[in-house]
Amino acid sequence: MKQISKFMALILRHRPEVGGIELDAAGWTEVEAVIGAVRSRFGAFNRAQLEELVRTDDKRRYALDTSGDRIRASQGHSVQVDLDLAPIQPPLFLYHGTAERFLPSILEEGLKKGKRHHVHLSADPETARQVGRRWGGVTIILEVSSGEMVGHAFYRSANGVWLTDHVGPERLRLWPGETPLRR
Repeated sequence: MKQISKFMALILRHRPEVGGIELDAAGWTEVEAVIGAVRSRFGAFNRAQLEELVRTDDKRRYALDTSGDRIRASQGHSVQVDLDLAPIQPPLFLYHGTAERFLPSILEEGLKKGKRHHVHLSADPETARQVGRRWGGVTIILEVSSGEMVGHAFYRSANGVWLTDHVGPERLRLWPGETPLRR
C-alpha cells in the first residue's frame, strides 16, 4: 500500500499523465480513473482499498468529495490547481522540519516554495520533525514567526498543513534545543 500511496501522490500532485488521468482546475479526478491507473501499475485494486488508503493515510494526503466519486491530493501540487482555500490568520508560530544540510541556504534565503505552489508548514514541532525526516540525515526544526508576517497570505489545507508563498530568513529561528552539528 505504501507504493500505491506514493504512486497516487505522483499522479494526483505532479504528473497525472503517468496514470493516464486528468485533473480538473481544482485538482479533482474520478475515483474510478485512479483505481484504473493503480490497477495498471500494481494489479488488483478496488474501491474499498482506495477508501481504506484515504482513510488511514497518516498525513491525510488525499480527500474524497462529498459524493465519494472524485478524489484529489489535499496539497503539495506542482501542477497548476486551485484548491479554493480561503486565507486564514495563522497562529503566532508555525514550524518547518528540514535536513541539516539545507540549513545554510534556508537561513540565507528563507523558505521558498520551489516547484510546489506553497511553502509547507506544520502547526507543531513534532509534526514538523516527522515531515523533515523524509530528507534523511539529521532533522532540524525551524520556528516560523508567522504572527509577524503581516501582508503574507496563509492557508490551511484540508489535512491541516499550513501554506504560504515564502518565509524570509528574518522570520526563522532554530527551535529551542536544536543544535546543528558542526563539521
